Amino acid sequence: MKITKILVALSFLFAISTAHAGELTVTGNMETTYHTQGDKTTGNPLGMDRELKFAGSTELDNGITVSVFQDTGDSLTYGNSQIMFGGVAGMFDIYVGSDSDPVDAIDDITPSAYEEANGSGSGTYTSNDIGDKAGQMGIGFKYNVPVLGAFNYKYYPNADSTKNEDNKSSGDQNGTTGNAYSASLKTDMGGLPLIGSFLDGATLTTGVAETDHSQTANVDDAYDLTAALTYSIGNFSLGVQKKLHNEGEAAAAATTDAVWYKDTAIGIAYAVNDNLSLSYNTYDSYKHNNTGAPEQETKAINVGYTMGGMTIGFQDAQTDNDNYTASTTDDTRTIGISVAF
Repeated sequence: MKITKILVALSFLFAISTAHAGELTVTGNMETTYHTQGDKTTGNPLGMDRELKFAGSTELDNGITVSVFQDTGDSLTYGNSQIMFGGVAGMFDIYVGSDSDPVDAIDDITPSAYEEANGSGSGTYTSNDIGDKAGQMGIGFKYNVPVLGAFNYKYYPNADSTKNEDNKSSGDQNGTTGNAYSASLKTDMGGLPLIGSFLDGATLTTGVAETDHSQTANVDDAYDLTAALTYSIGNFSLGVQKKLHNEGEAAAAATTDAVWYKDTAIGIAYAVNDNLSLSYNTYDSYKHNNTGAPEQETKAINVGYTMGGMTIGFQDAQTDNDNYTASTTDDTRTIGISVAF
């Protein structure tokens, strides 16, 4: 009898403590692809991507919410992590960690049925991408600005790519790097006063980032700028995005000029029904490095079909002037099957 009473009491206490401890969820995604290159040796065309995400949340007595997550890489090693305090002062969300870089989150937001134009490996886009602070430790906040929309800002005390353990710091890295910041603003054009009724369905997203990547005297910082205008009407989605990525100078300004890229992404998507969608996407990139490099151009056709938690995607992409080299091509075809759980 005593044992029964003890078990009942322990069960009640455990239930109470669990309710206050919050919730923990595990989600994930796995994708397998069949990828071929029409003008190069393909080799084994099979590939796989897998990721797990552990997320938890709770609420404090003062109404502030606390959420945390930790994801994994392909080899199930630790990836990015973040802790966020929501509703601080009833206005701000404040977060710390190595995820949620504002500019990286909008690197290409033109509509697509499956992948970005260069998302399946067609073309050589390794140095021109904006938002390259993704995966670095920083502190940020989110705030809904009246009329203008959702603002997201993140500050990096030292852009040295170090993910410190608790109670540790990365040191001065021999004074080679400084701080960085990244910010984005998403504006619902339909919500603007006076002109909003004419712009319903349109969204303007802008971003800016700057990195003090070298503390050498007379060396320019690296920076990113982007603006994307997307529009949806019925089953159609349209979008165009302009991007500028300046790598900054690696040495004194008198000896080395910065390399920079100007990119344009365009996407047109059509939802045939709730499951099937089609899109045509382009990505043009101009590299300025005083060598007269030609513009790299990628065009892609995408098909996407969803069935519950599974998506089947296809992309046929063709690139001219691959790696900014005249008369070179890089054509790919990719079939992917992904399952979210």
